[in-house]
Amino acid sequence: MNKDWKIETRAVQAGYEPENGGPRVLPLYQSTTYKYDDAQSVADLFDLKRDGFFYTRLANPTVDAFEKKMASLEGGVAAVAVSAGQAASMMSVMNIASAGDHFVAVSSLYGGTVSLFTNTLKKFGIEVTFISPDADDDAVRRAFRPNSKALFAEMLANPALIVLDVERFARLAHEAGVPLIVDNTFPTAYLCRPFDFGADIVTHSTTKYTDGHALCVGGVVIEKGGFDWNNGKFPGLCEPDESYHGLVYTKNFPAAPYSVKMRVQYVRDLGNGMAPFNAFLSNVGLETLHLRMERHSSNALALAKHLEQHPKVGWVNYPGLKSSTQYALAQKYLPNGASGVLCFGVKGGKPAGEIVMNSLKLAAIVVHVADVRTGVLHPASMTHRQLSDAELAAAGVSPDMIRVSVGIENIDDIISDFDQALAKA
Repeated sequence: MNKDWKIETRAVQAGYEPENGGPRVLPLYQSTTYKYDDAQSVADLFDLKRDGFFYTRLANPTVDAFEKKMASLEGGVAAVAVSAGQAASMMSVMNIASAGDHFVAVSSLYGGTVSLFTNTLKKFGIEVTFISPDADDDAVRRAFRPNSKALFAEMLANPALIVLDVERFARLAHEAGVPLIVDNTFPTAYLCRPFDFGADIVTHSTTKYTDGHALCVGGVVIEKGGFDWNNGKFPGLCEPDESYHGLVYTKNFPAAPYSVKMRVQYVRDLGNGMAPFNAFLSNVGLETLHLRMERHSSNALALAKHLEQHPKVGWVNYPGLKSSTQYALAQKYLPNGASGVLCFGVKGGKPAGEIVMNSLKLAAIVVHVADVRTGVLHPASMTHRQLSDAELAAAGVSPDMIRVSVGIENIDDIISDFDQALAKA
């Protein structure tokens, strides 16, 4: 791959290089196992002494090509594809935190991630402290403990649409000696690359804009490279792993120790790697990522401007609007578009909002976001219904909020659909 290729070219070309006479398009390697001519070759694979494939639970050629493309798009050194976005969030933390450890997270997270961090990880003995995205530097510093292992945040919060000040949170994370983990699902690498602003690990729910067509579930964790794992806080990366005859990840794999450890420990043992067919579909989706994100963003901005002027709409939240409190950060981190999700509230509250949602014809009520078709949902009663009132407020979810995932249909048709629905409220 040409290292000077722009991101649009990488979306199409990166990750897979056909051999002479080989298939032009990345093949689907639908196989669980691989043949070798001698026993030592397989033994070396099990001992991590050579690269290759021996069992699809750990690695597969189609998945490997998809991982390489995702790492190229984000500007990272390695990527690990997993079964879902939730798995990516979980693995990104568990790879460096274990029972008795702690991490800090920005509170404006997807409801499922909040539940994962507060309930499930707690059962594994890992504690979390949530901080407001508006917390000042001293408040963030106070949230860290001696046993803190990471700072986790979403680049563009779902559904609060708060834009992360990556440079500030990266600086504060590094002061504490921990990596900044950023979920970049909503912007995608086309609209923002958090690594360029100091982040250390990036995650995605590839189910969303990466796939882009609501076809398959998946997730990915990408390592920037260069973080100082030898600062005394991460013994799992810097001390011998007896399950691999005492190898040390930072010594044996200095370029990408975090990614190697995640794959050969957690994907190996938890069995939550990405299926080859899902990687195949996700790779096809990536080939049009730049085209889709341009249209998603322009359609969302146009709809947001229209709704902002509508007499039956009480409020609109979209970072691309000049009226948004997030506009300045969006201009810094998302200058080419603020992605395809917006939120609004109908005058008359939740009952009027339900009328609007039930009256839409082009837009569908779906428990999904970020594909080519326009969809809506009510976060407080759907995606975030497990959260308490306090947690809903911290996540930026109000009772009247309608989340719109703006598709790539003709914008006139989208606006017309919302107008006819609002007329019935």
